[in-house]
Amino acid sequence: MALIGGNKESKGSNVEINIIANGTVIEGKIVSQGSMRIDGRVIGNVHVNGNLTIGTTGEVNGDIEAKNVIIGGKVNGTIVVAEKLVFESKAVIKGDVRASKLVVDEGAIFDGKCVMTGASTVNKTS
Repeated sequence: MALIGGNKESKGSNVEINIIANGTVIEGKIVSQGSMRIDGRVIGNVHVNGNLTIGTTGEVNGDIEAKNVIIGGKVNGTIVVAEKLVFESKAVIKGDVRASKLVVDEGAIFDGKCVMTGASTVNKTS
């Protein structure tokens, strides 16, 4: 599997960064205590306790839950973010989103509903 983890033995800190490279396809649920970058394709739900970045070549067909999310690629599913959600200019999102803060760059395509709430409300619905 082309999942690379930089797991460092730091007590309680999220220094772990996982990368799913371009050209890699993963089917199934992904759970990470740290942060993640997806440049490949994921078919399944993604739960990240840290930050999630989906690059311009990245694609997720499933629900996403993370602290902060930056999307430059494609997502088809529900997105729940505790803090900040960013849709970059080439992003294509089909699905509902829930976040405390939302940034949509010019050119991004978003087809769904948006609910903006405080982080405490977001964590209760997870």
